[in-house]
Amino acid sequence: MSQQIVKQRSRGFICVNAHPAGCAKNLEDQIAVITANRPASIDGPKNVLVVGSSTGYGLASRVAAAWGFGAKTLGVFFEKVPEGKRTATAGYYNSVAFHRAAERDGLWAKSLNGDAFSDELKDQAANIIRDEMGPIDLVIYSLASPKRSDPRSGQTFSSALKSIGETYTGKTIDLGSGAVTEVTVEPASPDEIAQTVAVMGGEDWQWWIDKLLSEDLLAAGARTVAYTYIGPRHTWPIYRDGTIGAAKDHVKQTSDALNERLRDAIGGAAYVSVNKAVVTQASAAIPVVPLYISLLFRVMKQKGIHEGTIEQMRRLFFEHLAADVEPTVDASGLIRIDDWEMRDDVQQEIAELWPRVTTENLGELADFAGLKRNFSRLFGFEVDGVDYDLPVETESLL
Repeated sequence: MSQQIVKQRSRGFICVNAHPAGCAKNLEDQIAVITANRPASIDGPKNVLVVGSSTGYGLASRVAAAWGFGAKTLGVFFEKVPEGKRTATAGYYNSVAFHRAAERDGLWAKSLNGDAFSDELKDQAANIIRDEMGPIDLVIYSLASPKRSDPRSGQTFSSALKSIGETYTGKTIDLGSGAVTEVTVEPASPDEIAQTVAVMGGEDWQWWIDKLLSEDLLAAGARTVAYTYIGPRHTWPIYRDGTIGAAKDHVKQTSDALNERLRDAIGGAAYVSVNKAVVTQASAAIPVVPLYISLLFRVMKQKGIHEGTIEQMRRLFFEHLAADVEPTVDASGLIRIDDWEMRDDVQQEIAELWPRVTTENLGELADFAGLKRNFSRLFGFEVDGVDYDLPVETESLL
């Protein structure tokens, strides 16, 4: 076993290491949010598969299912393991902490660390469900990856964060310097759009459900949920109306098709949940979005309605995914837990701040400090209660 003092090492919006004790404390904090706010009589799904379970909304979903409903959870993710002085990725340490907490609290949990896009890993998951869990009653699809290898064609696709149709120029924050700058994004080619849809669209979600249905591994009435984001007009040119938006449109089309298929086959349903903007390594890399999130944090905190990933998943699971609860959807059939973010008063205030914010007044008008701290916390750094001057075990294994 290897103990070392771990200090954060970052390059812009990329953190190249992680702190296991900080990741474990983050996990315990999430558990506390769920257990402290769990309705006394609530019940929910008991066998839950989370595809993309090691960070962000996927991890928070797994926590909500396990500590909210006492569910058995099978988590699927792709994370780097520790190697010598090199730490594991944060998602790996999050999952180690999840397993330790689940064992302590008497909850069944298993994880698969590998390529979730592959047929091999789907086979492994099916075997665990068949032999150790029983039919799945909730599938969460929260996979985020910049690349995808198609096991059927052998082709590898790469996503692109670009506008569609026109060159886009807008404000953003340089996360390294904290400067408010302008960024110009060239429009995507048709091939870049198609590849982004192949990576971030709904095809692999459909293949997971196909696998489970074909092997009779979904319980009667089983539901599946994928996550998306819409956001305000400030972000639409690079998000909703860009390559990511094209992929998210495909996710919604997949949801509609899966909903019909699950309804006819097992009385089940498929949904897309529109979640609030939060700090992730992916969102930090999208031009314009970090500035918007900084303003959003300031406004929502001032109004007392700010939420992180676990607070969002607490609402999704307790208010929409509990037993005998029919999810509330909008006119498009979407679950909207971004409702507080998209309140008229919140968005009006951000719209008024947007043209005024500069490098000089960023600290006054926006919560850039909160964004940076949230970014560090993703990797287990700047977490309250953790002494970063003490050596920590970095070679913990699942």
